[in-house]
Order: sequence, then C-alpha cells, then structure tokens
Amino acid sequence: MSQHARDRSAHKDRCVPAPTCRGKSLTDDDLDYRHTPGRRLHLAARQRRVDATALGRLALHLPGFLLSLAVVLAASLVLDSTWGVPLWTTPTVWLATGALVFHGPSEDMIGRHFLKLRYPLPHERARLEPVWHEVAARAGIDGHRYRLRVEDSEDLNAFTVAGHIIGVTDFALERLTTAQLAAVLAHELGHHTGGHTWSATLTHWYALPGRAVCRAARALLLRVFCGRRRVSSRLALLATLSAAVALTGWAAVLLCLLLCLLGIPYAMAALNRRAELRADLHAASLGFAPMLREALELMEDSSAADRSPGQTALGRTYGQASRLTRLLASHPDHATRLHHLRPYLPPR
Repeated sequence: MSQHARDRSAHKDRCVPAPTCRGKSLTDDDLDYRHTPGRRLHLAARQRRVDATALGRLALHLPGFLLSLAVVLAASLVLDSTWGVPLWTTPTVWLATGALVFHGPSEDMIGRHFLKLRYPLPHERARLEPVWHEVAARAGIDGHRYRLRVEDSEDLNAFTVAGHIIGVTDFALERLTTAQLAAVLAHELGHHTGGHTWSATLTHWYALPGRAVCRAARALLLRVFCGRRRVSSRLALLATLSAAVALTGWAAVLLCLLLCLLGIPYAMAALNRRAELRADLHAASLGFAPMLREALELMEDSSAADRSPGQTALGRTYGQASRLTRLLASHPDHATRLHHLRPYLPPR
C-alpha cells in the first residue's frame, strides 16, 4: 500500500468513531421521501432553461468569442492558401465542437481523464441513487439524463461538469447525512437546469483560441520591449496599448475597449455569485432549505481550521480579504447565502 493510501486509510479510520453530524447519525436515513420507487412521477414540460445569469455570461463572453473566431478564420486562411483546405472547414469544425458539451461519451471522457472523476462504487451508488431519484422527482426532472460521478478528495464538495454530470467527493458522501446530501445534489441540479454549467463550459471552450493569441502576443511584447527583465502585467498592458495606439491612432476606441476588458472579470464574478444564489434557491424551493443550511454550516466548520482566507466547498467566505478580492470572488459569503435562504427556513 502506498503512503498516500495508508494516510487516507488512517484518515477514514479516524472518522469511524464520530458518525454524527451536528447531533445526527450519518448511518440513519433522515430524508423525507415523497416519491417512492414505482410511484408515478410528473415531469416538467421544460427540463432546462436559460436564466439571466447564463444569458449574462454568454453576453460578457461575446468579445472573447469574436476574437477567437477571428483567430480561427485567420488560421483557416493560412490552411487554405498553404494546403488547400476549404476555407469553411476549420471554422465549421471549431463551432461544431461545442456540441461535445452535450455528448455523453465526450462528457465521460472529460470527467474521467481531465477531472479524475470515477463511477460510484457499489456502496456509493446504493446511497446516491435513491437520494438522486427523490431530488429529480421533486424537481420534475428526468434523473436518467444526468450522470453521477465521484471524486476522490478530502474536500467536502460537490460540483457540475459539462452538460449532464454531477460530481460529489467521497469525503462528502462520508460526512453528509442523507438529507444534507439531497440538498447539495438539488443545489447542483439547479446549476444544470438554469444553464449555468453548459454556458460556462461553452464560453470557456470558445475563448481558448483568443486567449492563446493574447498570451502569445503578451510574451512577444515582453521580449521585444523588456528583454529578459521581469515586469509587471500592468507594464506589459501599457506596452501593448502604446503599440496599438501608435499603429492605429484609435486611442478613444482602445480606451473604451480597455475599460470594458477591465470590467469583465468583475461582472463575471458578480454573475457567478448570482448563479450560486439561484442554485441555493432552487434547492430551497424543493424543500431542502433547512438541510442546505446544515450542509453549508458543516462545510464552513470543516474548512475553518485549514483554509486560506476565502475557501470553502460549495462556497466561499471572505474573512479579512480585501475589497478587490471580494469583488472577484466567485461565490457569495456564508452569511449572504444564509440570508437569501431565510424566507424558506422555519423559525428557530
């Protein structure tokens, strides 16, 4: 057995004597099953939607998409003039690759090889499947369209991938009660049904060519203007703008573009925080608000001892972070999430 395996085995052994979570036994099934197997289910007419946060993400990434499209078109011109590849081939293939987000085997390959996700073990599947059936039934969603995967990690976390994958860490399966696990899965389902996950995946994929060219241009400018000296990214940006202004003379246009580019990361972070709150409210609307609150508090407690300021699973807490860090945070702080859950919570 490797050292890592021995450490992990020892960690699990230490967890055995404490099978409780805030006074609840982890071995007891505390979930209120409203849809038992064999009972007729009512599926929603619309299994997915595109909410405002997903539309906002797509809109903010439009400049990056256009830049990437220009890069792909330039590459297609080179291929056409050099090897005779039809001009339309490269852009068409590049645009068509976005459909892989919704292609099951491609999703599985991404999850397995790039994200190190695995199929649930028999005992994990035995716990996940009835919980997932209940969550999907309450939401009116066909649960068979989605695939549950497990990540071997010491973090208490869950996440969504591509168009149909919901992942959960094995540590979360060990430490969350059944009801808390259902609340976490309902939260992640909210990301899928709201269009948050596929829109983020698509925008990231379509922005890659433009990002690659920008990084190459930045490296070239650093080498030309600064030699081997180390300079800050701000100086590199200034050199880029100076060269662009000297070549085009469109100073006003470049200034507006710069302001837009500088504001996009903050707008994206705000949209990401809003998406998390919407996913919380999706879980709360299905009757999981109290369990989601417990899960968030457990995750906050479990990460308080060893996190860097700002990190938790399923969310972030700002601590003493600067205002700039708070504006760029991708998740709302713990208090904000509990505040938005309050209308769905029974009085204490």
